[in-house]
Amino acid sequence: MSKIIGDDAEQLAHDYLVQHGLMCLKRNFACKAGEIDLIMQDDTTLVFVEVRYRQSQRFGGALASVTPSKQQKLIKTAHYYLQQSTSVLPVCRFDVMALSPSKGKIDIQWIQNAFQLD
Repeated sequence: MSKIIGDDAEQLAHDYLVQHGLMCLKRNFACKAGEIDLIMQDDTTLVFVEVRYRQSQRFGGALASVTPSKQQKLIKTAHYYLQQSTSVLPVCRFDVMALSPSKGKIDIQWIQNAFQLD
């Protein structure tokens, strides 16, 4: 996937979440452990968002691309973010935004609590 398509998908996901009442705290947080596309706040919950775009459902599509190893990378990155940003562990969740083309538009699936912080 080209960087432009990825950036566009991330912007669509960001706008969708903001329209649904979330507030963006950070975009593209990166450290040695990995990267988190969006860090949002949903009321009192800190939300780590993985944005996935796939052109087709071949090989399982966007949701299937968030493998257990990808989840572990996101969890490690979230731990690092939390250590750097606050002394109080907030309520956290991991959401996945799965985007794919459908009949001339972009289909957006928002999976809340897609996996757990361990």
